Amino acid sequence: MSPSGSPRIRLEATEVGYTYPGQTPTRALEGLNLSVVENEFVALLGPVGCGKTTLLRIFAGFLQPTTGIVRCDGASIEGPSWQKGYVLQEAAIFPWMKVRENIEFGLLAKGMEAPARRALSDELLTLLGLSAFEAAYPKELSAGMSKMVEVARVLATDPSILLLDEPFGALDAQTRARMQDELARLWEQRRKTVVFVTHDVEEAVYLADRIVVLSPRPGRVKQQFSVSLPRPRSLDTRFAGTFSSLKREVWQVIG
Repeated sequence: MSPSGSPRIRLEATEVGYTYPGQTPTRALEGLNLSVVENEFVALLGPVGCGKTTLLRIFAGFLQPTTGIVRCDGASIEGPSWQKGYVLQEAAIFPWMKVRENIEFGLLAKGMEAPARRALSDELLTLLGLSAFEAAYPKELSAGMSKMVEVARVLATDPSILLLDEPFGALDAQTRARMQDELARLWEQRRKTVVFVTHDVEEAVYLADRIVVLSPRPGRVKQQFSVSLPRPRSLDTRFAGTFSSLKREVWQVIG
């Protein structure tokens, strides 16, 4: 059940498998079943090479499963769409564009008129505390600010689903914790359906409503954990006994 109480399924993978071709084909996923309901924040955890990113790319429509079925609101996922926003681990904003231009890029591609684009980018710049940097180029930003520009560019097109592939993996510990707080705050305000890939157990426990642990390759759902920690979450959450207990339980399954 989603935080909003809606039983409507937004994403569903049924008996999904995926094989990467090559001289020695690699089976990344096998018989994977997973559903994500509306407005739910799901974190995917598992060892390197277990298929987390592959599953995210299948949900995004960048890959088609070798076997099985993936659906979004009951319809087969045939390719990318505006309904699904994807944030990469690698830097993906355009270095030749200023912050505002980066945020408005998707809106321009959708044909939105300039006044409406500016109103939306104004809202996101204010929301993310980036207003003072609207005319800055990416090279003038910190790593954390650059990542939030990427998130803002995806949010600008108002997708109902956010697919995030280790977006904070390259950040230092302090910046990473701050970005987690920003993402949690954004999710509280906008309530998107989120699938979040991470290797960080603490990050998964802090952000998610549900943690899905995948098995070593080929990836299957090994175990799931419901995260009942109250929201909004804060520094106190990280030091709560229930937080530490759940983190330990997840580590025992991964290990």
